[in-house]
Amino acid sequence: MDLKVKIQDNKEYVFDRLRKQYVRLTPEESVRQQFINYLIEEKSYPEGLLANEVTIAMGNVTRRCDTVLYDRLLQPQLIIEYKAPTITINQQAFNQIARYNSILNVPWLIISNGLQHYCCHILNGDYSFVKEIPSYSEL
Repeated sequence: MDLKVKIQDNKEYVFDRLRKQYVRLTPEESVRQQFINYLIEEKSYPEGLLANEVTIAMGNVTRRCDTVLYDRLLQPQLIIEYKAPTITINQQAFNQIARYNSILNVPWLIISNGLQHYCCHILNGDYSFVKEIPSYSEL
């Protein structure tokens, strides 16, 4: 599925199919929108169970998870963190998503910059990386 882009006031905006609105098209946002389309179209993730920019409270500070997948009981199952393609995925990115997971306690984490994707399954406190992004039925 192609991204729906519009120009307003000389700035590019992309339609976010989850938030149902146009948002500023940045390199990171492009990665997000393409990855969301991939999960829905190729991996059969239910669109209605995905949410972008999910606010979480970390002490007296609020943070936003880029994307969260919920199960049918609306319990979080997966956190996805996006970076622009020019950003190298490093330990700092893993630390960021791990902090988010200290609040949500999900069994799956994904980090992507559109060029590289890392998917991690957490079981009994043990982290293991998987080679391929699982389809929704494999979670």
